[in-house]
Amino acid sequence: MKQRLDKFLSEYTGLSRSQATKALRQNLVKVNQQLVKDGALKVSPEDVVEFDGETLEWVSGNQYFLLYKPEGYVCSHDDGEYPTVYQFFDYPLSSRLHTAGRLDVDTTGLVLLTDDGQWSHRITSPKYHCKKTYLVTLADPVEDFYLEQCAQGILLKGEKQPTKPAQIEIIDDYNLNLTIVEGKYHQVKRMFAALGNKVIALHRWRIGQIILDPQLEEGQYRALTDAEVQSFLK
Repeated sequence: MKQRLDKFLSEYTGLSRSQATKALRQNLVKVNQQLVKDGALKVSPEDVVEFDGETLEWVSGNQYFLLYKPEGYVCSHDDGEYPTVYQFFDYPLSSRLHTAGRLDVDTTGLVLLTDDGQWSHRITSPKYHCKKTYLVTLADPVEDFYLEQCAQGILLKGEKQPTKPAQIEIIDDYNLNLTIVEGKYHQVKRMFAALGNKVIALHRWRIGQIILDPQLEEGQYRALTDAEVQSFLK
């Protein structure tokens, strides 16, 4: 698949299109060892593109990753207050990825990232009922009625419809596993607020069939296996 040279430079170097055009005029770009100034030139993975003496590596095919998100990071590309999860990835890969379901800045755990929009839609769209499991730590003790209430659905403040049925596994007086199939704004925190409690720590450890890799430390990631990628397409 061919694309314009100036577009390729923008995607793989972080330059804007105008900056890429300027770099071409400054003789900073070679294609197959030849200086090129024409940004409209079409290049493909068979071509060797150099920028300022460094060869730019083509990324072929879609990318799929599992990240252990630490507290204090946001899942957006730009944020004026907090660092982003994309800082754990090298450029240009970081610019091509998006999260398949975000976590709040104070929530830790499993985040899936990809450049495949159709695949991530399978995870985030409510119609696919993709299960996400969280370890929830509460300020006050767990009440027995939480199980039935979550299974029936909870009407959140500002919503017209209750949440879809959720499952609870009680671990101890203050901790439980909650499995939901939606991704409403601050859903888990709002669910327990509606039940008269408060979430003081939240950790996502499972999405679909994928479990947070215990060998990863916070801020580390690995590529998904083919089986893990395909698990959302069945």
